[in-house]
Amino acid sequence: MQTNSRRQLVAGNWKMNGDKALVEQMQKQLAGASLKNMDVVICPPFPYLGLFDSRVKLGSQNISEFDSGAHTGEISIAMLHEFNCEYVIVGHSERRADNNESDELVAKKVEQVLKANLTPILCVGEPENVREDGTFFDYIAAQLDAVLSKVGINQFSKIVLAYEPIWAIGTGKTASPAQAQEVHAFIRGCLVKQDDNIAANIVILYGGSVKGNNAQELFSQADVDGGLIGGASLNPEDFLSICQAANQ
Repeated sequence: MQTNSRRQLVAGNWKMNGDKALVEQMQKQLAGASLKNMDVVICPPFPYLGLFDSRVKLGSQNISEFDSGAHTGEISIAMLHEFNCEYVIVGHSERRADNNESDELVAKKVEQVLKANLTPILCVGEPENVREDGTFFDYIAAQLDAVLSKVGINQFSKIVLAYEPIWAIGTGKTASPAQAQEVHAFIRGCLVKQDDNIAANIVILYGGSVKGNNAQELFSQADVDGGLIGGASLNPEDFLSICQAANQ
């Protein structure tokens, strides 16, 4: 594998949480931090995108596969551009489950984000039954293949990946750093078959209940390049401690 130039990234996914006070607290916390060796992205609910200033990199939690039109409740790429969004989460496990987003639809959304010169944060990961029956590598490979078939390997140089061990989120089970590394290495290995340079340089985030007390060990794994943070991103102090772990 070639030498990589990967830079650690921490993205906070607020999901359907937060308020204007949290926006102010988070901006204040991040403004006072020295995080020169990594990148930070905040993905708040849509109504709060316009409340952040230019010092914070923003991401959207979702995007429509359509440019515009009669699609009530959806949000377009053009709208995100107006709020200076740079990233878009695509294929999050909750979207796949709650909104029945198929691998094919996720691939269309990735294509839409890339066409607009934004960066998709493409989420992949296996539920508990797939982990238990031992077919999780095949499951994740199929999620990747759907996007590869749609956009091609060259476009993966513009994509961030995120691995979500769905089986270990809110279930009482935990994924060890070694288990995280195993899957991250597998994901990178899938891409090596297509292009070893792109595989070496793609950023792969870990999205499995990262906390301030486990972030450093997780981020020190060879193929873990930061985190997609859920609950801990709602506490500015906790989120900052995770960012600092990535800023080593």
